[in-house]
Amino acid sequence: MGRIARVDVGDNVYHVINRAVGRMQIFTQPGEYEIFEALLFDAVELIEMRLLSYSLMPNHWHLELYPKDDGDMGEFMHWLTNAHTRRVHSYTKTIGTGPLYQGRYKSFLIQKDEHLLTVLKYIERNPVRARLAKRPENWRWGSAWIREYGNTKQKKILADSPVPLPRNYNAWINEPDKESDLANIRCSANRGAPYGGDTWVGNMISKHDLLSTVRKPGRPANKR
Repeated sequence: MGRIARVDVGDNVYHVINRAVGRMQIFTQPGEYEIFEALLFDAVELIEMRLLSYSLMPNHWHLELYPKDDGDMGEFMHWLTNAHTRRVHSYTKTIGTGPLYQGRYKSFLIQKDEHLLTVLKYIERNPVRARLAKRPENWRWGSAWIREYGNTKQKKILADSPVPLPRNYNAWINEPDKESDLANIRCSANRGAPYGGDTWVGNMISKHDLLSTVRKPGRPANKR
């Protein structure tokens, strides 16, 4: 079966995920996290990508991207994943050992309303759900840490959200996710479907001809 065309339309927000081949670990020590984060920041400046949130986990990562123009996301992800693969193989002296990632990244449209904030919270709380940190801002390799402890240069990497963050952001991000929100986001990721209200989702599926890409439920969604 040929590859399914992915949506890469500017002025939309996307939840982007990729994980290591065979679910192996991508990051095993701080230096490996630092390599990816530095490349992520380079890619943001090179492609002029709006990065709303991110979280780097041992064997996968989440990004929330808000590209300006059509094709920007594909260019951004191609540069980032290829540069990262080359850098990791050089760093670990494993050049020629095969791919780092399991395949193409996954990306899902997000409605620009409270659904955008729900995904942002989902991403930033990922280390808490995985029991890597007690609070989102304590996980060094994510945007919650940047918002709380990052320097001026680091904070500039994060773009202003088209939906303003809650004024009580710190308290909000430390409130547990609603189980219904978790289930809906995981369903979106598992089915390859846009995440938003029913009417908006239907419009996106029709507008971008996504009927063939929205898979019927099968394997359970990833629990993080």
